[in-house]
Amino acid sequence: MSPARRSGALRSAFVALALAAGLAGGCDTDKADLPPPPTPGQGRSNAVTAPGAAAPASAKAPASATAEAAPAAPRLLCAGQSPRPAPSSGGLTAVAAGGAEKLPANIGFGVGKWVWVNFWAAWCKPCLEEMPRLLGWQQKLRAAGVLVDLAFISIDDDERQLSRFLEAQPGTGVRASYWLPDGPQRAAWLRALGVKETTELPIHALAAPSGQVTCVIQGAVEDSDYPTLAALLGGKK
Repeated sequence: MSPARRSGALRSAFVALALAAGLAGGCDTDKADLPPPPTPGQGRSNAVTAPGAAAPASAKAPASATAEAAPAAPRLLCAGQSPRPAPSSGGLTAVAAGGAEKLPANIGFGVGKWVWVNFWAAWCKPCLEEMPRLLGWQQKLRAAGVLVDLAFISIDDDERQLSRFLEAQPGTGVRASYWLPDGPQRAAWLRALGVKETTELPIHALAAPSGQVTCVIQGAVEDSDYPTLAALLGGKK
């Protein structure tokens, strides 16, 4: 190789080395200027959303967790029941506490007003708990233009048990009731209402002014039942 070519080759080698060094230095500088990679727990899925900012889709609560519970539907009382003749009022004994107004000898069905019959017993806790409710409903219905009488019928085994209960009630409580002892007459009453003798108390029977029983409810009534029953009896809103 001539001296001139050898000198050119050396010059080219020096230039290549200089460029390689420059490129290597530039990559190191760029890396130093870049932020460090995210550490575990700092990725997008773990980001904290600022107040007022929209949360990522993965952080939103499910709709079922935030939706308000739907209100309970009213009970279907008396639905699908066909009218039936009111029972004969035979076999009843009228019992009243001292000083309380005495009851008629028989319940007056079909005399132009509603009759709400309530079968109960002194040992039946749900029966006793709903008595103030029934008395309050009677006043409320009458104020709404409904002529309605309450007829309590006790099926206690012993009349003395009934008498003790009535005597212990305050002046605003139930102080008079009919008593229907066990036997053929009680069976006839329940059979006329389409109720089995083994049915749990309380039992409600609503007899229209015409004397037809239009609704029988087996079990205690609740405060939420009033609108349905008031509409059945024709109460004014």
